[in-house]
Amino acid sequence: MKALQINELGDPWQKLELADLERPPAREGACVVKVEATDINFADILQCRGEYQVKLTPPFVPGMSAAGTVIESASGVALEPGQRIVGPAAENHGGFAEECTILAERAMLIPDGVDAVKAAAANVTYQTAWVGLHLRGNLQPGETVLVLAGAGGVGSAAIELAREHGCWIIAAAGTDEKVDVCRTLGADEVINYDTEDLYERVMKLTQGRGVDLIYDPVGGAYFDIARRLVAWEGRILVIGFAAGSIPLAPMNHVLVKNYSIVGVHMGGYRDHDPRPFTRCNEVLNELMVRGRISPLIDEVVGFGGLPDALRKLANRQSIGRLVFCPGA
Repeated sequence: MKALQINELGDPWQKLELADLERPPAREGACVVKVEATDINFADILQCRGEYQVKLTPPFVPGMSAAGTVIESASGVALEPGQRIVGPAAENHGGFAEECTILAERAMLIPDGVDAVKAAAANVTYQTAWVGLHLRGNLQPGETVLVLAGAGGVGSAAIELAREHGCWIIAAAGTDEKVDVCRTLGADEVINYDTEDLYERVMKLTQGRGVDLIYDPVGGAYFDIARRLVAWEGRILVIGFAAGSIPLAPMNHVLVKNYSIVGVHMGGYRDHDPRPFTRCNEVLNELMVRGRISPLIDEVVGFGGLPDALRKLANRQSIGRLVFCPGA
């Protein structure tokens, strides 16, 4: 089978190499799938560099999750050949290949009528948004929400889910094209934080009150602005650090404004308490089948286009999701 493999840690657009490999094994508790689509995530870049929490030793095939059709299952695995699933890939045998290994216990069936590209694109981002907004953020209908990087994968998912929950949404992004996308996704107000003062604009829109919940996948200097924008008893959701630097929070400010800084490590629930995923996936599948949510997809690429797509993601030039398909 064809696969893109990391033989040496580093930037994947420089280190990925096309290889002809044997089919990965159906290891215990897993199944082998014919890959139809693989979501491209910033975490994939970190893993190729050796900077992710879960470190892999080369050689390995990256691609942390995938959607496809089951070819073979290990003994004791309930999934059967022909079923369409999406889920996390086993270490070393990731989704940037024609075939990969999926951890069966963490996989979910793709609903009828949902194509593999959309299933892959929604897999991590909408789960992250749901866990953040509802499980960790306790979002209530009618609350005000500020979404940073609203045209990105997790940001666009958060806009759609907050809209479905009856919230008033301000979305911020870095170009006019991106803020226009945020508006089409359902944001009530949009801000280009490269040309507008984020703090002044949000405070004006909220008559000086600030917002109930801030969804922050950016970090860096934007966190310092965000904490000044959170309302009394509000919540800041720490989704990630796309800006590249990890901010520090002055605890006296947290105390005086009586707000919460809430970590959102969606993947951590798989090891600590996977029960929330059942409810999460039920809700997301139902919304997707009804057409109430649909992942924003920037580009679908094949083997030749994957390195440039990863560089595009690293440079924050994508709008929505990038997806790999072996046949593209």
